[in-house]
Amino acid sequence: MANMVHAQSNKVHHPLIHTLQTITNDDWLHDNVLTLGSDDWIRISFDHFSHDYHRFTYKIVHCNADWSDSELFEVEYIDGFNNLPIEDYENSLNTTMLYTHYQLDLPNEDIQFKVSGNYRVEIYLDEDEANTLVAVACFRIVESRMALHATISSNTDIDTNLSHQQVSFSVNYNPNEVVDPNTEIKPYIYQNSRTDNAVSLIKPTYISPGHAEYTHNKALIFPAGNEYRRFEIINMHYATQGVDNIKFFAPYYHATLYPDSPRRNYSYDEDHDGRYLIRYNLAENTDIEADYLFAHFRLDMPFHTGGNFYLTGEFTYNDFTPAYQAKYNEAEQAYEATVLLKQGAYNFMYLWVPNGNTVGQTGPSEGNFYEAQNEYQIYIYHRAFGERYDRLVATQQIKFTQE
Repeated sequence: MANMVHAQSNKVHHPLIHTLQTITNDDWLHDNVLTLGSDDWIRISFDHFSHDYHRFTYKIVHCNADWSDSELFEVEYIDGFNNLPIEDYENSLNTTMLYTHYQLDLPNEDIQFKVSGNYRVEIYLDEDEANTLVAVACFRIVESRMALHATISSNTDIDTNLSHQQVSFSVNYNPNEVVDPNTEIKPYIYQNSRTDNAVSLIKPTYISPGHAEYTHNKALIFPAGNEYRRFEIINMHYATQGVDNIKFFAPYYHATLYPDSPRRNYSYDEDHDGRYLIRYNLAENTDIEADYLFAHFRLDMPFHTGGNFYLTGEFTYNDFTPAYQAKYNEAEQAYEATVLLKQGAYNFMYLWVPNGNTVGQTGPSEGNFYEAQNEYQIYIYHRAFGERYDRLVATQQIKFTQE
């Protein structure tokens, strides 16, 4: 039986912290996975709404495949010391919203990683004799010990070229290292890095010596959705893609996006599967020169009973929280949301979350069309009998293309 998981993702727990990002090897399209023992690195960054210095410290925690804390002691998974300050920071320049940009690169002179698996970086604000958790950033480290091969098909076990996509994959392993693949191998599968509909702990369909196949598993059938909607706010003086107008209402800028409507057909677009890129097209240093503004979203449609619509995309941290909920405006016959965002290019969708549910649905607002070029991330963990942590032993990121 497959488990639907609410996996760990980046989280912000303080109202003055915004735009928490994790970017690997300076490539915003790269999956946040480092290879153990390589030159890979990850940058964790965020903005704090103040020009005053604040002392932030970080703590690295090794996690199991399900993001619970592993049993390892610090000395077993890092070479170095925890609870060090973040010393790379710089004030914003010529922005209406004053902020200080903080960033941390890992590994660094103080921290080296010893083992593979999931890692959680806890960021604390150290002031007034208190040490307050204000943000959490997550990434993975892989050691390539197994071979993974995955495919995505719109010819699924429930329909063909209609509204779903099905993941299939196989794992090759050393039979001397894996005694029982049913219990030792732990797959985790994500669609566009979403955590709400992730699938975990499925069992192999077929097993032969050194080989496990995961095929014809209905847990691996995903509603196809549609391409992500896009908009860009790369300049405050004129509207660009997806933006109706940008106006200054003292003391801040506001961007009104073009109204959206439910999509009844597949909408081809070269999207980035939910990601966003911070960018100000006239800046020499976007990190500190990009300004903040209030983005106003609108979805024109009749009231939909039995749940709520939420904005989703990497910028929402996969959170179905009030900050990203679209509220219904009866007078306008539309769902509306306002979100404070840093200048850049953004992908987003409207997800419908039924009452009492934690999995978002694309159907009511985006539709489900087999042509959608979704990305799927597959992570294979291994814990042999007697071991105390889950190794990440194989990963693959694959994009659906029409057959």
